[in-house]
Amino acid sequence: MKEDYYEELLNINTKGTKGEVNHSLHYHPYEPTPYAALDELFKHYEVQSSDYIVDFGCGKGRLNFYLNYKFKVPVVGIEMNKAFLDEAIKNRDSYLKITNRSPETIQFHNCLAEDYKIQNVDNRFYFFNPFSVQIFMKVLNNILLSVELNKREIDLIFYYASDDYRYYLEQHTSFELIKEVPLPKLYGKNTYERFLIYRLSRA
Repeated sequence: MKEDYYEELLNINTKGTKGEVNHSLHYHPYEPTPYAALDELFKHYEVQSSDYIVDFGCGKGRLNFYLNYKFKVPVVGIEMNKAFLDEAIKNRDSYLKITNRSPETIQFHNCLAEDYKIQNVDNRFYFFNPFSVQIFMKVLNNILLSVELNKREIDLIFYYASDDYRYYLEQHTSFELIKEVPLPKLYGKNTYERFLIYRLSRA
């Protein structure tokens, strides 16, 4: 089972339970992306060590450790729930004990997604249905303001993308869908079981 394999490999515990909720209308319950889904995504989507990836609603940090381990890429996790963030930091301590990674390459911030200041190097943003479209619009605006100051290619990566997110992106922004990665066996039963990647070009 990949869940147990990766948790042991990375020396972390990022599993979630149904009781771990944010008690918010705009922020959704904690649920980590399955490792099998991540493996499928990165068969079809390339990450460079020069990328800077931000995970909005990072929870206990699963995506961050997975990417840092596999691709040696700098990662930032944004999490409003202090208890989840404490778990992420504990996981980072455990992860760093068994790797030669620099602590500076794995950062976590305890703040609302819309309050995170987009850095001029951040260029890949991950969303696993973390919050309402109203919050997403604010986050997206922050990203676009950052691009105005520092032109660069931006990718938005979605797992289980809501219809509201997709509608807003396609009707109100210059982002274009460049790749769709359906999950084998699951997508046939549930069309949300896929990754969607939208890109804002440098132009």
